[in-house]
Amino acid sequence: SRNLEEHMRINFLVGNALFERMWEDSNISKNIAKDGLGPFFSARSCESCHINDGRGHIPLTKKEDKISVVIQISQNIEQPNDYIKNIEDDTYGGQISEFAVKDVLKEADIIIDYKYSLEMYEDGRVVELRRPIIKIDNLNYGDFNESTTFSARIAQPMIGLGLIEHISDQSLLMNEDINDTNNDGVSGKANKVWDIENEKLAIGRFGWKSAQPSVYQQTADAFYHDMGLSNKLYSNPFNCTSKQVECTKAISGNSEEYDDLEVSSDQLDLVTFYSSQLGVPARRSINAENVKKGKEIFFALNCNSCHVESFTTGDSGSHANLKNQIIYPYSDFLLHDMGESLSDGVSEFLAQ
Repeated sequence: SRNLEEHMRINFLVGNALFERMWEDSNISKNIAKDGLGPFFSARSCESCHINDGRGHIPLTKKEDKISVVIQISQNIEQPNDYIKNIEDDTYGGQISEFAVKDVLKEADIIIDYKYSLEMYEDGRVVELRRPIIKIDNLNYGDFNESTTFSARIAQPMIGLGLIEHISDQSLLMNEDINDTNNDGVSGKANKVWDIENEKLAIGRFGWKSAQPSVYQQTADAFYHDMGLSNKLYSNPFNCTSKQVECTKAISGNSEEYDDLEVSSDQLDLVTFYSSQLGVPARRSINAENVKKGKEIFFALNCNSCHVESFTTGDSGSHANLKNQIIYPYSDFLLHDMGESLSDGVSEFLAQ
């Protein structure tokens, strides 16, 4: 952020260095500062998925790398408690990893293909759509549960996260209209998720289904599930299930110098700070005629019912430079039912 105080910029730079750090297998690393990777992992650094702090990409062909895509899995079982995050697969947990450390078999191979279809607009224009087809091959630890479903998740852009976190709960809840009481055809609800650090339910803001309540928890979750790095919120050094015996016997990277973890509390704080302070780039071509026309159509179609144009951040929060700012996220950060064709079957708290 441009308004970041000078004395805080060193924390931002150190956080950036940790964001870019390539973590190493404890079996072969001679540097305890960056060992602890795995046993299972999808990438070796945050930057590998969030390329240049931006979003990832889905492979166009089977041969392209899938480094910025993770496959989340869940058993599609109806639960009486709405606030259960999901029911993980008994053997593979909640995410499939294509990589593992030395002497541990990776979980599986992930193949992403596409099903193509032609759709016609009312004006006669024809467009080609593609739907990803996920195939999990060469399972090294047995079969999935029969009810397990899969969802591909692309790494999201990192900009503006701290500003989103500083929007007050009240401001978000003002846009809730769960039963479409105003009859505008739009209904949205906030996800209520578990805040691990504060041990209470909170409004979800981050992730494709708003399953994380804070940048801090999102960061800790990514360290653990994407790279297998234990931290304050996820202290188990083995990111595997009891059925994956090889994984549970792997060498741990936990060390006394790092709070008996692989990512120390200070390191987690620094990466969280960096992630919170990445500024939003200025809009481009705002005076172009096609941009002006697009904006006119956007509001005429009432797109802003869901894509809320602006918020003012609150006067509470961790970062003084992010308070009381007018921001333009074009989102309400609520859950919306987009129809069966866009449903993936992997539930996260209230999100289906």
